[in-house]
Amino acid sequence: MAAINITLALRPPHAEVFSCEKRFVVLVAGRRWGKTVLAIWWLIVNAFSNNDRTCYYIAPTYRQAKRIAWTVLKKLVAPKARRRTSEDALLIELVNGSIIQLHGADRPDSLRGVGLDYVVLDELSDMSPETWHAVIRPALSDRRGCALFIGTPKGYNHFYDLYLAAKSRENWAAFRFATERGGYVPPDELAAVRADMDQKLYAQEFEASFEDLQARVYHAFDLEKNVVELTPLPAARLLIGMDFNVNPMTAVVAQRAGDQCQIIDEIVLPNSNTQEMMHEINRRYPGREGVVHPDPSAAARKTSSPVGETDLTIIERAGWPVYRNQAPYKMVDRINSVNAMLCNAQGTRRLLISPRCKHLIRALAGLTYKEGSKIPDKAGGLDHISDALGYLIMGTFPIVTNTYSVVQIVL
Repeated sequence: MAAINITLALRPPHAEVFSCEKRFVVLVAGRRWGKTVLAIWWLIVNAFSNNDRTCYYIAPTYRQAKRIAWTVLKKLVAPKARRRTSEDALLIELVNGSIIQLHGADRPDSLRGVGLDYVVLDELSDMSPETWHAVIRPALSDRRGCALFIGTPKGYNHFYDLYLAAKSRENWAAFRFATERGGYVPPDELAAVRADMDQKLYAQEFEASFEDLQARVYHAFDLEKNVVELTPLPAARLLIGMDFNVNPMTAVVAQRAGDQCQIIDEIVLPNSNTQEMMHEINRRYPGREGVVHPDPSAAARKTSSPVGETDLTIIERAGWPVYRNQAPYKMVDRINSVNAMLCNAQGTRRLLISPRCKHLIRALAGLTYKEGSKIPDKAGGLDHISDALGYLIMGTFPIVTNTYSVVQIVL
């Protein structure tokens, strides 16, 4: 077989993704960034890396795969590098015996029973989550195959979950680029689009931002800036915010670092109670000291407690002091305090969250107000763990309100 030389001239953002050596790569990018061309080149180069590779490009539907990628694939694979081309099967067999084939996730039976070396999943948001977990991931196992996920955000769905997980999982990598970083859409065109498009929709489509197109409760939360790797401080007192909803019962575990509140852990227990929550805290953090910041209304709550005990006395009996506020916090104060910690008017972010706190991150990113109101929409269950965070912040980093005395001066 004659040598096949492939020379790529990639812009820096594309080269950063292409040269990543992680086994699983998640690429979130704006429209017209160049995702598909990059993904096809990734398949071609890897198909030539050894003989008899099996490489799939998968779009949400078969028709989309043909429309989006088939012409691109034929253009990028020179005729001399092909052994055969099948228009019916959307397949190119290379001279080294490797194949590159296009598929649609709407035909799951065509994806089963084949061992894969490399796979691209394009616009995962429009596929069933089972496409990856139940069909493609097993197909990569015997050959230790690799996957590249590409797409533009569509709210806080399973593509968002995968992107978030990739930021902290071993042998995974996550990238996010706005359209302008791709270099294909000129600035004046982006400015024209921005003038004609809703701000949030533009952020989603062209800035590759995960957006809920409804009004977000925690609008100051930024996935890239508030979520960082944190190092637990063994000598630091633990600050625990707790919500007493039974299903799930939730808590966030924090440490103070200067003027920062660092959330290092979360605990989410389905169908649970205060005793089980305290047992789990003591299991995870034996011998540690700190204070629990619960919902102040729990002083009289006994629904999950033995006769004669409140949730607060159960916490204290487990060895943890309780911060007792005399009155329930106003919802608006809790939300404003959390937003101020996430990012204040000077742009300072004093609330940092470990990537391991997936439930909390999803809640801060996805909790929205009911349409036309300032009442959080609790239908999705995102309010419980964010409430736990609110109780913690109100007890440790509340917004400072200046008090003024009114003096009447008689002249």
